[in-house]
Amino acid sequence: MTQVFRQGTRGPEIRPFTRSAEVVCRGCSEPLQRAIVDFGADAPAARIPQKLKEHYGIEVSASTCWPIVLRHAATIDERPKAAAKIPARDGVEQLIGEIDGSMIPVVETAESDDQSAKVDRRKTRRVGWREARLSLVHAPGSVTPVFGATVGPPDQVGETLLRTAVQAGLGRKTKVHAVSDGAAWIADQVSEQFGLQGHFLVDFYHVCDYLTAAGDTIAGTAARAWLETQKDRLKQNRLQDVVEELQRFVEDDTVPDANAPVRAAHRYLTNRPGQFNYQDALVAGLPIGSGEIESAHRYLIQDRLKRAGAWWKLKNAKHMLALRVCRANQEWDRYWQSTRQQAA
Repeated sequence: MTQVFRQGTRGPEIRPFTRSAEVVCRGCSEPLQRAIVDFGADAPAARIPQKLKEHYGIEVSASTCWPIVLRHAATIDERPKAAAKIPARDGVEQLIGEIDGSMIPVVETAESDDQSAKVDRRKTRRVGWREARLSLVHAPGSVTPVFGATVGPPDQVGETLLRTAVQAGLGRKTKVHAVSDGAAWIADQVSEQFGLQGHFLVDFYHVCDYLTAAGDTIAGTAARAWLETQKDRLKQNRLQDVVEELQRFVEDDTVPDANAPVRAAHRYLTNRPGQFNYQDALVAGLPIGSGEIESAHRYLIQDRLKRAGAWWKLKNAKHMLALRVCRANQEWDRYWQSTRQQAA
């Protein structure tokens, strides 16, 4: 029979079940913690007890559940990361990568310099928005992309994309086809992280948004036909024809940018040389739009982190983001196996 010494007593206390069941007073077993974190990854803290009661018949308060969710989410987020470099292997032949951002609500409270003073943090509460940048990578034809996410600056986004590509099979001979909106820093990161192995393509439908606005000014009631002509030209790599068409109707410099859609479209196309090779992408069967990552934002980030009325501390948002990515990347079982091994 196992003897357990209880703190504050003078002798052993016989609690064999406590040791065999791996539970402690006011604690939760590993299987229960897993269920709590599983529910907390999808639902607000207040709903976790309801789900535990419904599915397992167990009553645990929200005040007990939420710290468990955050602790495991933080552990996942703070795991050591692999070096952001292309591994010394041939790798798969082709990878597709996409990047996009989604704004999440965050709240901050100012700390008092006087630690002894009591501060009403409701009066120092500041709310705002922070961009969570999501990336995905997969081989052509694969329906199971590898995800990466960060709320950090562009260089961290680039490193995250590279690590994600490594998980998807990146090697020294892999070609990376990256598609995103026309943000200059995204194209720069693709070039910096993948070098000559990477090629950046501006999302075709993002370009069409600019051309649609320009077409309303240029063609009026015939705007739809005008737009289709420009789209066909772009898909045939006749970018210069589109640029020249826009040039004919560019607004005068005295017109404010907000009222100059043709100028905006012309500037957008001329400022991004080499990023509109849609013809080769279509011939190779590669995507010219980033709809996949935009869809992923909804089910991976927004469904949990952008609920009505919910505001996050930035560190908690980062941890929850890491937890969601862990599950999306099918690393959930591996995490709990490692947790069990560390506890053994």
